[in-house]
Amino acid sequence: MKTIVSLLASAAIGLAAAPAAARPATVQGDPTLPTRDAAGNEIVVTASRSGEGTPVADLPASVTLLDAAALQERQTRIVSDILRDVPGLAVSRTGGVGGMTQVRIRGSESNHVLVLIDGIEVSDPFQGEYDFGTLIADEAARIEVLRGQQSSLYGSDAIGGVIQYITLTGRERPGVSLRAEGGSFGTAAGGARIAGAGDTVDYAVSGSVYHTGGTPTARGGSRDIGSTSVGTTAKATWTPSSTFKLTGVGRYSYTDADNNDPATSGPLFGYTVDSPGVHSRVQGFYGLARAELALADGRWTSALTGQFADTNRKGYGSTGLANGNSGRRYKGSFETSYRIDTGALVSRITGAVDYERESFRNLTPGGFAFTGRRATENWGFVGQYEGNVGDALSLGASVRHDRNDRFADPTTFRLQAGYRLPFGLRARGAYGTGVKNPGYFELFGFADGRYIGNPDLRPEKSKGWEAGLDQEIAGGRATVGATYFESRLEDEIFTTFLAPDFLASPSNRTTRSRQHGVEAFVSARPIDQLRFDLAYTYLKAREDGTVEVRRPKHVASLNTTVFSRDKRFAGTLTLRYNGRQDDVAFIDPSFVPVRVSLREYALVNLNAEYRLTDRLSVFGRVENLLAERYEEVFSFATPGRAAYGGVRASF
Repeated sequence: MKTIVSLLASAAIGLAAAPAAARPATVQGDPTLPTRDAAGNEIVVTASRSGEGTPVADLPASVTLLDAAALQERQTRIVSDILRDVPGLAVSRTGGVGGMTQVRIRGSESNHVLVLIDGIEVSDPFQGEYDFGTLIADEAARIEVLRGQQSSLYGSDAIGGVIQYITLTGRERPGVSLRAEGGSFGTAAGGARIAGAGDTVDYAVSGSVYHTGGTPTARGGSRDIGSTSVGTTAKATWTPSSTFKLTGVGRYSYTDADNNDPATSGPLFGYTVDSPGVHSRVQGFYGLARAELALADGRWTSALTGQFADTNRKGYGSTGLANGNSGRRYKGSFETSYRIDTGALVSRITGAVDYERESFRNLTPGGFAFTGRRATENWGFVGQYEGNVGDALSLGASVRHDRNDRFADPTTFRLQAGYRLPFGLRARGAYGTGVKNPGYFELFGFADGRYIGNPDLRPEKSKGWEAGLDQEIAGGRATVGATYFESRLEDEIFTTFLAPDFLASPSNRTTRSRQHGVEAFVSARPIDQLRFDLAYTYLKAREDGTVEVRRPKHVASLNTTVFSRDKRFAGTLTLRYNGRQDDVAFIDPSFVPVRVSLREYALVNLNAEYRLTDRLSVFGRVENLLAERYEEVFSFATPGRAAYGGVRASF
């Protein structure tokens, strides 16, 4: 493993991400529209509220795009797995597939990451974050990861950044596709998609299922922890004229996953142990409707969007329902944007208004400080400017003011700029602020257990900056760069333990949490038969001088794909390294947490696919090829070596 680690880390250091600055695309780029502009350039839709896409090479912020080809080449089935290949991200999963999965950006907390699916905010209002363990990959999708404080565009939750998962439209990927596979640990999975486009209608319907019998997740345990996950999406666009467009998106997700609990007595106190009958079910319904109007030859665009997210989570013990909650979010947005082209300078000015109502209800059979319903309403007012002077200078500024009926009304902002020299070197920098409101669990938690919520919590606040250099090589066949970032978090919410019974309760810290580090990335296709992507992150995250948990100091990945000349064969080798990290363990009967260290690990995956005909292909993969034994979360064992194979058909 150390040989792999040294090769991977030494190859990654000094190489960097490929973001840039904001030139308006020639087609609109909201999350329901095509993901390339008229010139064929890949565009990012997450970095602007204008409804227009920005070429990924021209955005003066740190952004990573994982396109549909990358997801297919790496045979991505669990979306959080491929997020391990993004600079600045740390992923931790409690045991096997379907277990609670958290993603942290640049050392921030997992609930500091705003998650969108096709433009819909999908975080659980009660938990205050999104559980990536419930997200399995669709047949045709892409992922945008925007790093750094983005509250000036999206409000609360976007301290660390934004992750958006986007299913492709019927115009981008028409036809019918089917996939079936099976393999180790009693795993069976499949997917189907039908999509197409006409003169005025564009549609895509897809569904995926993933079932595994699982493996033991308790140290020395024998109970296999399995799961079943289902995800379906329907997306349609009606364009009756060149000036009007109506789009609808619907999504359903369901996960039933076995769990193990920590022991509450005996020599294994606080360690995960086999817990027969314990499992959880998470169900989510999501929807979005968007109407767009383009006037003044497309220079002035306006959009009205309505969306909802309904999440239900229930935990079961050996005797039945043990705990549960439901969270619901309704959101409406109006955006209007005007593009001004004076020749040398192209500007876009955008204004947006958001209204959001979140509510929750406890489903636990007694034992909560509050067992009814609570709700919070928020208005957000956004202003954004994007400007470009030729192909050299790109500017961006955004500001947002929120009016909240429960917390103080914050104002957040972001400034960013990038400049490209004639030989392809681009310098860029940004400064921004962020805010995160407390979640309902933090406000109104358990009363009969060891945790009591605190309704007097204040929102967390963040400020940070970044500076980077990007260099295109060999006419764009490779992009190399590096980004330095630094952030500071105030009023961080943490858990205190109150004597003499050491009951747990959240509070706001009076000290500051600091994070800084370097992100590096290289993406290259030196010849048509070879593609590789390399990422590395160095992170130093401290709270009052203490290392923050589940934030490795070093994270790196390398993906190398080789194609045959006739494109019938593709093979991908993936190496992922996760450095040593701290975690907390409740292995002291006093319930005072003990800090533990989790050792470094490196995972090797090998994938291959061969097209038998133009419509039929076979594929296979081996995950954890070297049978590495490791833990991402204290005392949760992880799967060993596994092999899978299947068939794919397209029409």
